[in-house]
Amino acid sequence: MIALWTLVTLLPGSPFVDADAEPAQRFNPLYRSLVAFFALTFFGAGAAFGVGSGSIKSHHDLVRMMREGISQLAPYIVLAFFAAHFVAMFNWSGLGPILAVNAAASLRELALPTPLLLIVVVLASCVFDLFIGSASAKWSALAPIVVPMFMLLGISPEMTTAAYRMGDSVTNIATPLMSYFPLILTFAQRWDPRFGLGSLMATMLPYAVAFLVAGLIMVAAWVALDLPLGPGVGVHYTPPPPAVASHLPMDGGIAGPVAPPQAAAAAK
Repeated sequence: MIALWTLVTLLPGSPFVDADAEPAQRFNPLYRSLVAFFALTFFGAGAAFGVGSGSIKSHHDLVRMMREGISQLAPYIVLAFFAAHFVAMFNWSGLGPILAVNAAASLRELALPTPLLLIVVVLASCVFDLFIGSASAKWSALAPIVVPMFMLLGISPEMTTAAYRMGDSVTNIATPLMSYFPLILTFAQRWDPRFGLGSLMATMLPYAVAFLVAGLIMVAAWVALDLPLGPGVGVHYTPPPPAVASHLPMDGGIAGPVAPPQAAAAAK
């Protein structure tokens, strides 16, 4: 299959190459066909293995195995159906961004030291992660408020982002809004049919707590030791000095970029 796909790609006039597109986008048709390629590859390899091992003696055995595979995915499909509707309705309601924006705005009133303020960001990110599954959606709601606010408090945007990402990784494994949560639940129910939503959350909770404790210690230690976050980037941020007048005022004028000569005009 790999050799066939490579040959078809390299042939002149291949449907997997867009010769009229930009150089960086000429192989976009090939990239879009990779899902079908992998599906056919695994199907062909599995069928060949089944025939060789003797488990597939006719096309009836192949259809039966495909039917059994789909039946194992049926609980996941049903659960994903209702989960997708819940996530869509929650996003449509706008409750997630509203909670994120209001909570981020309240941080402005907390006048806390830098380590504690970043720890608040970690904890807030953990809470938001229970209601908003997408990390980019949470960050798009928090960043316009949290990043400028922390810059005024002397905290670099990179440190704010690091604290947010630390908190975002804590409760992903324990929230039903995670995109892979139904898939994990389906795999767990193959071995224990009584394993439900609460069982999965209870199993993942100790890991979430351990990640949270480790993340809080890491953030506090990073700020206390003032470790660099990258080339030329540290924990603290120095705001630029306020703008000064471009030149001195004229006779009796007002200091500024263009000082009106009120006194000189009055004398004339």
